[in-house]
Amino acid sequence: MEEIVGVQIVVQGKVQGVGFRAFAEYQAIQKGLNGWVRNRQDGTVEVEAHGPRSVLELFLTILRQGPRMSQVTKILVDWKDVNRQTQGFTIKRD
Repeated sequence: MEEIVGVQIVVQGKVQGVGFRAFAEYQAIQKGLNGWVRNRQDGTVEVEAHGPRSVLELFLTILRQGPRMSQVTKILVDWKDVNRQTQGFTIKRD
């Protein structure tokens, strides 16, 4: 079984007001990932996800494409060891 790892992602571009969080949540749930997604004050979207690295790599590829109305210009990725894993995947509204 593949080791569970974490990744923190910041997505830049036209990613707020275009359904990006719902898109990310749906894709993560479909792939069995745990974590969350939220809008940030600077206009970016932040994602924290945990799962097998190969699944997270696929998730990153999908996020680079984004939903139809989005326009992703850059993705910042920070791989992490997982010391506590969230159960499920949610949209944070904070």
